[in-house]
Amino acid sequence: MKREEMSPSESEWMIMEVLWASSIPLTSQEIIRRVQDKKMSAKTVRVLLNRLRQKGIVDYLNDKEDARVYHYFALKTKDECEKEKSRRFVESYFAGNQTNALAALLQSCVLTDEQIEELENILEQSKGRDDK
Repeated sequence: MKREEMSPSESEWMIMEVLWASSIPLTSQEIIRRVQDKKMSAKTVRVLLNRLRQKGIVDYLNDKEDARVYHYFALKTKDECEKEKSRRFVESYFAGNQTNALAALLQSCVLTDEQIEELENILEQSKGRDDK
């Protein structure tokens, strides 16, 4: 699978939110119940779980009593997926230029003094960091 396909799509993100919110692995039926308000069918949930597994974002354990029942859990944290999604956004819309992406975002909103201070702290922390 291509690198850009290794993070959750919008629909898959809904499934991931359920898994991240749970402290234990969940069966597909438990996940289906938790996303019912999103008008997502049981079949769609199962397809999305399979895609997430192919992407290496989730995995499952077989039930001890019934091998046909899978208990799904997240392999990637929400933070890891958010970083990957941000990276994809910058590559897609700003040709990978992080400075232009940040400038466009900052110019499109009004920030409070507290938000500016928080951003200054983030920039200060990122100086000298080498994790490209």
